Amino acid sequence: MNTILKADGLTKRFGGLVAISDICFDVKRGSITAIIGPNGAGKTTLFNLISGLIHPDRGSISFKEERIDIKKSWEIPYLGIARTFQNLRVFSNMTILENVMMGRYTRSSSGIIPCAMNIRSVRKQERRIRERALHWMRFMDIDSLQDRQIKEVPFEKQRLVEITRAVASEPDLILLDEPAAGLNITESKALIDAIYRVRELGTTILIVEHDIDLIMEISDHIIVLDFGKKIAEGMPKEVRKNQKVIAVYLGEEFGKQ
Repeated sequence: MNTILKADGLTKRFGGLVAISDICFDVKRGSITAIIGPNGAGKTTLFNLISGLIHPDRGSISFKEERIDIKKSWEIPYLGIARTFQNLRVFSNMTILENVMMGRYTRSSSGIIPCAMNIRSVRKQERRIRERALHWMRFMDIDSLQDRQIKEVPFEKQRLVEITRAVASEPDLILLDEPAAGLNITESKALIDAIYRVRELGTTILIVEHDIDLIMEISDHIIVLDFGKKIAEGMPKEVRKNQKVIAVYLGEEFGKQ
């Protein structure tokens, strides 16, 4: 697999705090790559750098061999990167279908505002957006909920809607920020199935998650951070035996499994 995302010497400071320090890594096309580490390790900061919400003080990020660390956050989705957030971000007064449709506007030449104004010339395109949104809802097995207000469905379904909205933009890379947070075992298994379905499309997945059992099950490659520094990376079986990772994050009992 060739490299789709590359970080080279990334450093980000917030005042006197070094949140990310000289981090380098590659993400292979079509892989599931996980970023793990204790709270405060810099995982969300790294996601914010990739998605353009903040910019590095030093270093670079390349996506499909194009520099993106100098891009504005609104440009990133149009390049083929979608993201979910640790704290659920959905449109609570919209239906589930309308939420998913929002993910399709990065594929629309008209954009959100003309469609919202119901301009005649873009009504046909609006219908296509609806059709594609429904296609991805069927793919993620949530189409039966299309007319429900999102605030009326359980939290785990809202999580799945957020992921479906990201998938609906048909990105090359999806950033999943703690998608299993707040889910029980049954719900986490459904999430794993959804992630595998997305990967089967050829979509690359970069995931931050504290559910270590989930990460060890689904990941092809794992990057471990601690205090903003990369302390290890490799295949799951390698990371779970790494003594430094065991000491700062996994614990001795996990290392014995």
